[in-house]
Amino acid sequence: MLRFIHSGDLHLGKRFGNLPEDLGGRLREARHGVIDRLAAAARAQGAGTILLAGDSFDTETPAPEIRRQALAAMAQQAPLRWVILPGNHDSLQASQLWAALRAEAPANVVLATEPQPLALAEDAVLLPAPCTTRRAGRDLTEWMDGAATPEGTLRLGLAHGPVSSFSEDAVAAEVIAPDRARRAGLDYLALGDWHGAIAVDPRTHYAGTPEPDRFKHDAPGRALLVAIAGAGAPAEVTPVGTGLFAWRTLPLHLLPGEDGAAALAPLLPGPAARRQSLIRIAASGRTGLAAAAALEAAVAEAAPEFALLELVRDALVCDCEAEDLDLIDRAGALREAAEALRAESLDEGRSQAERAVARAALQRLFSYARQVAA
Repeated sequence: MLRFIHSGDLHLGKRFGNLPEDLGGRLREARHGVIDRLAAAARAQGAGTILLAGDSFDTETPAPEIRRQALAAMAQQAPLRWVILPGNHDSLQASQLWAALRAEAPANVVLATEPQPLALAEDAVLLPAPCTTRRAGRDLTEWMDGAATPEGTLRLGLAHGPVSSFSEDAVAAEVIAPDRARRAGLDYLALGDWHGAIAVDPRTHYAGTPEPDRFKHDAPGRALLVAIAGAGAPAEVTPVGTGLFAWRTLPLHLLPGEDGAAALAPLLPGPAARRQSLIRIAASGRTGLAAAAALEAAVAEAAPEFALLELVRDALVCDCEAEDLDLIDRAGALREAAEALRAESLDEGRSQAERAVARAALQRLFSYARQVAA
C-alpha cells in the first residue's frame, strides 16, 4: 500500500497587501506553518511522501528568507520526503529561484523540474509536468501518455494547471486533458492550481490549498491523503484538515421590517473561533435606513473579535421614508442634502448604478447623523 499526501498552492511569501499589516503578517506566518501541519498529517496517516503540485512560492522572486526558511522547515521533518513541482507562480522561467533551490535543498527535498520518470518507491514512479513558464500555451502532461515504466509499477502524475475552466486566473489557454489519467494509464494524477479541492474523476484530483488565502472558495484548508494498494487498484482519497484560518462568506437576506442586527448574531461563529476567522457578511434584500444602520453598527461592534469581519451590502436595497429624513434633520443643509439624495435614488430616469450610489450616500448620511445625535 502506497500512502502519500497530495497538496500544493502554498504560495509562501504571499503579501496580502489589501489587508491590515498585522493581519497580513499573521496570514503569512500561517502559510509557513502549513509545512509542519502537512508533515504532521503525513505522520498521522502513515504517509512517507508529500507531493506539492506547484506554486509552493507566491512569486518567481521570493525573498531569500522565505525560501531558506521553507527548506529548513522541510529538512526538520526528515525522513519525510517532499517533492516540489514548479507551478505557474514559480515556474522554471525563474531560473535564479530554481538554481538556489538546487543548491540549498536538503536531502529529503526532491525538485521535480524535468518531465521524466522519477522513482518514488520500488513499485511507484512519478511522472511530473513542471511549468516551464507562467503561460506554457500547451498541455504539459501530454508526455505522460508515452512514458515507459516497468510493468506492474504504480504510475503517478503530478501537474499544475487548469482542466476545462478550473483556472485560478480564469484563463484556460493551457488546458490539461480531463481524461489524462486514462490516456496515460495513471493510477493517480495530482493536480494544483485550483484552490478548492475537486475530484475531476476517481483518479484525478485537485487538492486545493492547505491554507486558504481568499473568500473565493469558502472552504477550509485541506490536503489529500492518497492510498493505493497497487497498480490498477482504485485510489482511496481522504481529505485531511490543515488550515489555520477560515475564510467564509455568510449570506444575510433581509426583509422589510426585519431587525438586521438580530439576524446577524446567529450567523457568526462562536467566540473561540473568531480570532482565526475572516468573515464577509453578504447582505441582500430590502430594508429601511434605520435597520441598515443597526446592522452596520452590529458588525462594527463585533469586528474587533475577528481576524476580519466586513459587511458587503451591494445587493441590499435601503428604502427611505419621510420619517427617516426627520431622523437625519428636520431642516437645514443636512435635510436638503437628504431630500436631494432620496429624490435621486427614486429617479427612474437615472441608471440603476446612479440610483444605487445615491442610496449608499443617503445611508452614509443617515449613519453620520445618528452618530452625531448619539
